[in-house]
Amino acid sequence: MTKEFQRFCAVDAVPANGKKAGRVNGTPVLVVNTKGKLFAVSAVCSHQEKFLTAGRVRNCRITCPLHGAQFNLETGEAMCLPATKPIATYEVRVVDDWIEVAV
Repeated sequence: MTKEFQRFCAVDAVPANGKKAGRVNGTPVLVVNTKGKLFAVSAVCSHQEKFLTAGRVRNCRITCPLHGAQFNLETGEAMCLPATKPIATYEVRVVDDWIEVAV
């Protein structure tokens, strides 16, 4: 099955070390720009389904601001308790100065 990319936002809306939340086909998505790379992940923590938008990003991980669960931005893997389930990751690309995400 071919992935269908959707426009998410302009590239300059997610500067270095920045993040932006939005929806793609109704799915809450968080795009993070860290270490010179864009990542697209679920904007919702797998632990208690709280938003990750205010989470701190360090070392290619995002930390849930509510309970401190951490997730790998590349793989979605839960890196510490209380989360045990991964978050979804999505393919991301840049086309004509727009960030596009496939959900």
